[in-house]
Amino acid sequence: MPLPKLFTPIQLGGVTLPNRIVVSPMCQYSADDGCMNDWHLIHLGHLAYSGAGLLMVEATHVTREGRITHGCTGLYSDHNEAAMARVIEVCKRLRNAPVGVQIGHAGRKGSSQVPWEGREALTAAQSPWQTVAPSPIPMAEGWHVPRELEISEIKILVENFVGSTLRARRIGFDVLELHSAHGYLLHQFLSPLSNKRKDEYGQNRMKFPLEVAAAVREAWPKERALGARISANDWAEGGLGPDDAVTYARELKRIGFDYVCVSSAALLSHARVKVEPGYQVPYAAHVKKSVNINVRAVGMIADPEQAEEIIASGKADMVAMARAFLDNPRWVWHAAERFGVKLDYPPPYARSHPELWPGAKLARPRETA
Repeated sequence: MPLPKLFTPIQLGGVTLPNRIVVSPMCQYSADDGCMNDWHLIHLGHLAYSGAGLLMVEATHVTREGRITHGCTGLYSDHNEAAMARVIEVCKRLRNAPVGVQIGHAGRKGSSQVPWEGREALTAAQSPWQTVAPSPIPMAEGWHVPRELEISEIKILVENFVGSTLRARRIGFDVLELHSAHGYLLHQFLSPLSNKRKDEYGQNRMKFPLEVAAAVREAWPKERALGARISANDWAEGGLGPDDAVTYARELKRIGFDYVCVSSAALLSHARVKVEPGYQVPYAAHVKKSVNINVRAVGMIADPEQAEEIIASGKADMVAMARAFLDNPRWVWHAAERFGVKLDYPPPYARSHPELWPGAKLARPRETA
């Protein structure tokens, strides 16, 4: 029986992923002034031996004011770097597999509450901060009005991205990913709905994101992997669409990026998104068909057969999952079992392998049928 495409290796730059399954970056909103702590150690340590080809660390911010919430991680200080290095060293010791980090800046979506407090803008009693954006347009009604960035500040932000890149390099990450989607700062510059500038950064909305991309490419080792999460649909009239994602991906490829992860939405709070299984996969397929770059698909991918079909049919080169791994950190083990792929478990867990534990069929009757 041929090996399912999902479990075949893939080369990203100088990094080989043992399979096409990626643990998506998942904000935990649990950091201390940008610093990872014991929650992250357990959360990421648990996922480090999930069997996924790549473990991506949550959106990590390049400045303190660039965070989404008070609980978001950062790589803007020595304390941040030391705290993250501690966690990543443990992850790599648990399993010798690639680990990556996603870096970004929240822009106008910053200074917000953590999800379990409401996900709205911080109130006066919650220590809000002044947000920045390409244009002084708030995220939604009732949100803080961001201050329009001056050109000198934009140049400093490019340096901030490079600073975080160098910290990620020292920590030893195998993969670095720019967050250019989900309504955060780079996406805000790209979209005509949030960028109304009249200067060069408005006339060419890709200018700032591509300046960041080029500077990060220069600072990030070629023997590692570099990618970006991009947006293919603002889900609003006059916003970005799939062809804009193709144009941006083509420019990132020209700069030297190794992959793009194609997502959509979250620029506008009122946009109505039709969420269903694989709802963003067609955007990944459109980019893959149009640009010679590795493409990762996301968007309610939860079933192994669904994931295999995406890869086997050529819609994407990789799949990334977030909540599927929160729900089931053993997703990869169970997918391998479903396809008859031999996968070694960590020795302390080996006795739960289906070849050694008859209870597997009782625990997963649907998955093993």
